[in-house]
Amino acid sequence: MSPKFLRIAVVLGLLSAIGPFAIDMYLPALPSIGADLHAGTAAVQMSLLIFFLSMGFGQIVVGPISDMVGRKLPLYGGLALFMVGGIGSAMSPTIEWLIAFRFLQGLGASAGMAVPRAIVRDLHTGNEAAKLMSLLMLVFSVSPILAPLTGSQIIENFGWRAVFWTVTGAAALATILLATSLKETRPAEERVGSSFGTALAGYRFLMGDRNFLGLVAIAGFGIASFFVYLSSSSFILIDHYGLSPSVYSVFFSINAVAFIGMSQLTGLLAERFGLRRVVRVAVTGYASTMVVLLAIMATGVDRLDVMAALLFVGYGFLGLVIPTTSVLAMEEHGEIAGTASALMGTLHFAIGALAMGVAGVFFDGTPLPMVAGITLCAVISFTLAKVTLGRSREAVEAPAE
Repeated sequence: MSPKFLRIAVVLGLLSAIGPFAIDMYLPALPSIGADLHAGTAAVQMSLLIFFLSMGFGQIVVGPISDMVGRKLPLYGGLALFMVGGIGSAMSPTIEWLIAFRFLQGLGASAGMAVPRAIVRDLHTGNEAAKLMSLLMLVFSVSPILAPLTGSQIIENFGWRAVFWTVTGAAALATILLATSLKETRPAEERVGSSFGTALAGYRFLMGDRNFLGLVAIAGFGIASFFVYLSSSSFILIDHYGLSPSVYSVFFSINAVAFIGMSQLTGLLAERFGLRRVVRVAVTGYASTMVVLLAIMATGVDRLDVMAALLFVGYGFLGLVIPTTSVLAMEEHGEIAGTASALMGTLHFAIGALAMGVAGVFFDGTPLPMVAGITLCAVISFTLAKVTLGRSREAVEAPAE
């Protein structure tokens, strides 16, 4: 693996991680934000939900723009907007102001979510794309390991507002890396003919592509299951199980370790078994694990160690689903990679936001509604994989070239 390959993966991973970093780092602060701003649980969760929505739907615009003007300019604009939103969040006097600036911050983060996937497609396809995507996921997934741990320490020593100053500094660092370590991957001659009109035509085409939509939805419901965990875990683990913010951060990070470890096997497994077969096995393992967890907890077993063990196994399987489905969905859409990546990201976050909203309605302070929401998403992802990937009936599935 060449140094250039690794450098690109690190830069793209860091750009992609800026948005999740702004989520994971302040999760331990949700209860204290509510207390400080005199806001209820629903209002505090709205500051998380609005970030997801703006980060998701902002991709609809920034993706086609990256097809028209190149990949780097939208990234610069997104990082600048993210920093403005971060500064505003740090200085918010009320929960309403925090929600407003989180919306702005999410719009900025949308560029870091949509454009790096398009850059991967600019550079590679097939197994090489899967390898680069898995490396990108490695850097990207450092966020849920380090961010809660770092966030809890910052919160305990400096208060929750310091979290937003920190993520603003991280965005400034990402801007420097973008300027010094990444070349433009969509040259001017490839932008000819790209416009908002062609973007709309591209969206219409993609919305009629059942294979693309199926693959996006498989990952979307997998990601949604994690979003359900994100929105409820701090309240459950800190308030219900009595963990400190620091211990909660360690617990949260354990699941990210499983996700990262398994995602790094994507390239190896794809070469041996093919990307589609990897997806089928992974979603089966994930759904089965979550069904077992729900069945155990539905009988009245309310044990943190049981939930931790099965979530660890489940999110390990999920680590194989996300990079493989992303590569497969983008495979045939290189000419509109930015548009395809944008629609993929928007649908992922729309599904995730919907799942978070529904889970919030049933939230009662106990882990059972959260586990039920995670399981439902996993089962839907499994069902979609059976329908979408079942259309390919090769007796022996050849690995992607």
